[in-house]
Parts: sequence; C-alpha cells; structure tokens
Amino acid sequence: MGAFLRALRASVLLAGFYLLGLGLLAALAVADWAAYTWTPSSLALKLYVVSALLAVPIVRGMFMLRTPKGDEAHGVLVTEEREPRLWRAVRDLADGVGTRAPDEIRLTADMNAAVSEDARFLGLLGGTRRLYLGLPLMAGLTEAQLRAVLAHEMGHYGNADTRLSAITVRGRVQVARTIAHFEERAGGKVAKERAKQEKRNARKLARGKDAKEVDTTGVGLTYRAMARIYRAYGHFYLRATLAASRRQELAADLAAARIAGRDATAAALRGLPALDAAHGFYMSSYATLGVGAGLLPPRGEVFGGVRHLLAARADELAAMRRDLPTEPASPYDSHPPVAERVARLESLPDDGRASEPALPALGLLGDAHAALAAVEDVSLTPEALRMRRVEWPELVHESMTAHFAREAEPLRRATAEVTGGEGSLTSLLNALDLGVGWEIADHLPKSEQAGAAKGRAAREFARPVLRRGLARLVAGELIARGVARWELSWSEPAALVMPDAYEERLPDALDAAVADRPDTAPLRALLATPA
Repeated sequence: MGAFLRALRASVLLAGFYLLGLGLLAALAVADWAAYTWTPSSLALKLYVVSALLAVPIVRGMFMLRTPKGDEAHGVLVTEEREPRLWRAVRDLADGVGTRAPDEIRLTADMNAAVSEDARFLGLLGGTRRLYLGLPLMAGLTEAQLRAVLAHEMGHYGNADTRLSAITVRGRVQVARTIAHFEERAGGKVAKERAKQEKRNARKLARGKDAKEVDTTGVGLTYRAMARIYRAYGHFYLRATLAASRRQELAADLAAARIAGRDATAAALRGLPALDAAHGFYMSSYATLGVGAGLLPPRGEVFGGVRHLLAARADELAAMRRDLPTEPASPYDSHPPVAERVARLESLPDDGRASEPALPALGLLGDAHAALAAVEDVSLTPEALRMRRVEWPELVHESMTAHFAREAEPLRRATAEVTGGEGSLTSLLNALDLGVGWEIADHLPKSEQAGAAKGRAAREFARPVLRRGLARLVAGELIARGVARWELSWSEPAALVMPDAYEERLPDALDAAVADRPDTAPLRALLATPA
C-alpha cells in the first residue's frame, strides 16, 4: 500500500473517532427530544442532566484536548565531526535503502534503536529526521549486526512509516483519553456513593444499629457503557492499523537483509530478545545494586557495564537466541513475532556475506567511554549523579553489606524490644541461650499463615526467619572483622567469601543456635576463631 493510501486510511480511522462522537451526541439529543415529548417533566429533567453529563467527556475528547506533541528529543546529540565513522555508516545505509539520511543522531541509554520524523500536513510532507541509538544495544551487537539494525530503521524512512505514524498515534491518543474520561467519571461516582454509604453506616453504628454492606453495583453504569463503546472502537482502530504496522516491519527487515546481509540481519533479530532481557537484569541486579547505599559504578559504567555481563553469560545468551518468541508481546504489538521474522530472513537465498568479521559495534564510536559518560549525564537524575562512584568490586561489597544490614534490622529491633538492650549479635546469642529466642521471633514480621499458627507449628514457621536474620547479623560481624567479603561475579550472584573453616562450620552453628534446645557455643567458638 502506497504512502497516499496509508495516509488516507489513517485519516479515515481518525475521522471515525469524531464521527463516533457526533453520533453519540446525536443519540443523546434524540433521547432528550423523546423525553421532552413523551415523559413527565420531572423525569425529562433528570434525563437532560444525564445526557449533559455524558456529553461532556465526548466533547472534551473531541475538541477540548490537544493531541500531545511527540516527546522532546532526548539523548546526546552527536555531530558528524565528533563521530565521523558512525555518521558515514548511517549515510551509506540510507543511500543503500534509497532514502534521506537522518538530520540528527542521538545516543541514548536504551537497549533499542529507533527513528522519528517531525512530519507535516498529516504526514504527507517530511520533516526533521532523528535516529536514536542506544549504547547498551551497541554493546551487545557486532558492527555488521548494528548495520542491519540501522538499515532496518532506514527502511522505515524509505517506506514513509515515520511520517504517517503521526496520524495513527493521534487517533490512538484521542480514543484512549476519551475512555479515560468516562472511566474517571465512573470511578468518581463509585467513590462518592461508597463514601455516602460508609457515612450512613457510621451513623447507624453510633446508634447501636447494624450496618449494611457497602454496595456500589450499578453506580456509574452509564459512564462505563460509554467507555465500552469507545474501547470497542479503540480495539477496531488498533487492529485496523496493526496488520499494516507488521507489514512495515517485515518490509524493513527485507531492506536490512538486502543492504547489510541476510545472516547479519537474522543474527541481530535473534539477539534482540536476549539482549533486552540481559539489559533488564543488568540494570536491576548490577547497575542499580548500590542505589540504596548511595553508590553507583564508575563513570561510563552505569549503562556501559552491561558488556561485562554479556561477555560472562555468552552461553546463556546463545541458548536464548535459539529459543525465540513465537507470539507477539501483546495482541496489539506492532511487530510480528521474532521467530516469524527470523524464519523469513533465513529462508532467503545465501548472499555470501556470512564470513564478514565480527567487529564490536562500539568500535564505530571515536571514544566509546566518553560517549557512555555523556549519556549518563543526560539520562540519570540529579540525585543519581550526586551519588558516590566506586569500582565494581567495591560497589558489590558495600552494597551487599548494606543490604544484609537492612535485612537484619527487624531482628535487631525485636531483640532490643525483648531484652531491653541494643539489639546486638551478642545480645541475641545471650537471649537464645536463655530460651527467649522464640519470644524474639514472635516480634518479627509474619505472614498471615504464620500469624495464625500455634505451638509447634508456629515455631516451625519462625525458625527459618530467625535463622536467616541471625545469619545476616553473623555475616555483618564477619565483614566488620575483615574475615568475610562480598565478591563480584558477572556470571553468578554475588557470593560472601570467607575462609574454608568458617564456610564449613557456619551452617551447622546456625542450625544449633535456633534448635529447639538452642546451643550457641559452636557459633560463639566460630566467631572467636582467628582469621
């Protein structure tokens, strides 16, 4: 389908939203006329009020809300003078696709690459083109694979996808906003009725009468019914544009294969789900590990450190590349399943480009470390930028030490409450020897099931909680003495490393301390052992 026909279809779908609104307003007007003609004045007045209340969200959705402009350009703008190799590669790919190159290249912190265009006249006329290139993505791809990804994005330019998306997005936003207005009104009605009934019940209880169960069934029904009408149109709108969106992705894949090579394009697509999962894991388990302790990794490593994880977990990632998603991420995902896209590419004839050298994509940058640091400066919050920077080994050690200390805090407080002391490890061991460990455990947070348990069952619920807290306190003591230290691993979770003698004896000593007949002697002896 050509650009003009796609623009026409998008415009018709957008016009359908306004026609739906006009149709509903006309239906309300007819209902008001019928009420005026055939119903008593008191009932007609009520219907007029309902019609007016229903008309407000329709009018607001149609005329009183501006469609938001696209997000402001983000990331670090790089000039051709600063990154000549990257710009040259992008221009060559745009020429190969037969389209105009982007006017701006912006480096971002995303595991993604994307293009946008400030189109005019409903997308029929082009405007400023921007390429957003995520540095974490570059860290996970070879240069050939990155060229395939960029060629795919240039394919969207060549097919006018970026220009025509403006109309489609506008329609989606307007439908979503109108639905939100009706749901907000329905929620307000329910909250108001609930408050009214709760106030009535409170008066009854004050007079010694039984209160009724709060029932808001049917409240806000007309608003929800209107929301369902718009939601149905929204589903139709999405489904009407999804098929075209997915065809656009497949066409861009073919353009990438033609320009950058079949194998490189297929390999890049295979890697994207694995890289996305690895990036999410890295950000939660490594990059932000020390945030609670006010720590960040060295400058340039917050987003760039993912390359260490990718190198250490190559086997896991290889397995993930073989197991591709066969279904879209959601019924309304604009991309076909990755497995389908890869299968289409791999069914193409061999183009003889499989032997191209596997150079790192970050090599296209003049100074990758400086670029990563610059992206941090514009992506992190001011609070994050003020955090202390430490090397990775120290980050892991200090962060995990602080984490264990926070986890042990409930046990410290419970010990202090029961013993009247400071809640130290020594106080806890003394309390265990005196047989009040279960009383301390009773002051710890419990699950609903544990809270309902009695006798022996309650003790079995409490034992692992007490043991885990004791282990945290012991670890803190060993770390403070310099006997134990947290060790960084890019392929495994961080491990608390201590001499073999401690490693071997600690589990049994902890078990003895929380046994039915507590014995803290083994744990005390272990703590007294010289390092």
